[in-house]
Amino acid sequence: MGGALSDGLSVTFMGYLRADGSVGVRNHVLVVSILGLVNRVAARIADSVAGTLLVETPYGRGQYGADKTLHRAVLGGLCLNPNVAAVLIVGADRRAVDDIAALAASGGKPVRIVALDDTHEDSLAASAAGIRIAGELVHAASRLQRTRQPASRLFLGVECGHSDATSGLVANPVAGSCVDRLVDAGGTAVVGETVEWLGAEHILARRAATPMVAEAIVAAVLRREAEVAASGQSLTGNNPGSENIRGGLSSIEEKSLGAIAKTGARPIRGLLQVAERPSVPGLHLMDGPSFSPESLTGFAASGAQLMLFTTGAGNSFCSAVAPTVKITGRPQTAKLLPDQIDFDASAAFLGREDIGPLGERLFETVLAVASGAATWGEIHGEGGEAFVRVGASM
Repeated sequence: MGGALSDGLSVTFMGYLRADGSVGVRNHVLVVSILGLVNRVAARIADSVAGTLLVETPYGRGQYGADKTLHRAVLGGLCLNPNVAAVLIVGADRRAVDDIAALAASGGKPVRIVALDDTHEDSLAASAAGIRIAGELVHAASRLQRTRQPASRLFLGVECGHSDATSGLVANPVAGSCVDRLVDAGGTAVVGETVEWLGAEHILARRAATPMVAEAIVAAVLRREAEVAASGQSLTGNNPGSENIRGGLSSIEEKSLGAIAKTGARPIRGLLQVAERPSVPGLHLMDGPSFSPESLTGFAASGAQLMLFTTGAGNSFCSAVAPTVKITGRPQTAKLLPDQIDFDASAAFLGREDIGPLGERLFETVLAVASGAATWGEIHGEGGEAFVRVGASM
């Protein structure tokens, strides 16, 4: 189990203790491009230095209001993720670079910068400087060691994509059972995709820890439903998508009833906004987009160190910052994608194993991955991050 321990009395994993008290399950040196103008500079740096991880955005200029605020929060949140040991911020103007660097440094980790302002707009000089700096950061980060940590320090993001009938029947309930196991151990989990609570929001609201949380859940669903309707769009054909419909899901309500199974059965402690960090442990919901890449990035920016991602037909997208455990309950998918599916739950679909024991085995897999075991997505380099937009650029 890669150093993980779960003996019924103590549940632990091997992680990296950070200066702010959080615990990482990976030890990334992040090279962050904060706007599209310098993406190639950041990519050259990351390509040249082993041990770095590139995060880039095509945006960063002309944003204003809530869109700018959210963009800044996601950038800062990714830098602050516990899986990040150190950060190199790459930008154009020094003021913007210093702003994001200050956010990243608030967690106590090493932060360095490269700005075109400091190289007289010479992108090649900026790349050369960044390569040396990134090398220094990787050299220092490589000295950090894993130590035994309680499972209560884990924060899971829980997602589904390319769902079919087996998702709601098997994969999502197995994920929900794992979530319950983590919450019972004092850990934290978050489930997003607000539109995919539609038709089931009353069920989630009944599990809210407080009336205020219950009201917020219902209000979030109604707001997004109204926004879609006001745009003239229909959820049918968009959500459920064509791949969902082919898999046997006929309506958003049917999809939602299966989707919420991955929340498990514990009380819902809060409703988070994208990139908002939970103030207390336990189960949370996130009011965010239903597109998996944006949803996963929202989780990572909120501090989730590890993702559970259920799928019916298969879905290759993974978070770059947080290792993503792919789960299916569909026998054909498990057979066709053995080097992409990390956890095969199809035994429940075939009647050979119950949800509870599978959930326990998935929890053991989570501890193993948290301790360093590689996911297929990491092995194949499937990771990426997608930034949410809530407004147009000026």
